[in-house]
Amino acid sequence: MITVIIYGLDQYIVGHLSKELTPSLAKLYEVEEDEVSFVAPNNMVFHDGVEQTSWNVLIHVHAPLKVSVLQDDVAKFISSSIGDIAINLAIEFYYYSSDNRYERINHDYPRFITESNLVDTDMDQEYEDDMEEDDEEDCDYGHHHHHHEEGEGEDDIFTGDIFKDFHDDN
Repeated sequence: MITVIIYGLDQYIVGHLSKELTPSLAKLYEVEEDEVSFVAPNNMVFHDGVEQTSWNVLIHVHAPLKVSVLQDDVAKFISSSIGDIAINLAIEFYYYSSDNRYERINHDYPRFITESNLVDTDMDQEYEDDMEEDDEEDCDYGHHHHHHEEGEGEDDIFTGDIFKDFHDDN
């Protein structure tokens, strides 16, 4: 398994790079495309307190020790493929013995999510709309999903008294 971790680039750019570079990296490493993955950590690179996204990019390539002889070719390929997306680029290689890698694959599901097995987002939106309508119809306790105070969103924590309609008047 070849894992390319890219620090300092937007996650969507890394996703695009993954689609674009995977076939060539697999060919360089002489592995199947299923053995190449990209990781885009949710982070930012900083220097002296200043955020460096796309200015200074750090790439870690994790690969089996047996492919270390290909390091120069892979570094040149990645560097030229990144091009102007990154102003400055550093690539570090980390190798592991195949004895030190474990994985569990659930064969009841496709190995990867692909464009051909993605769930249709229009159907997801219809489901969410239906659920909101059901919630509004079932809501008898003064809480309405479609009304929010200023600054309050769907993901905010409710800080009111959810039991206000159940308090005894004793």
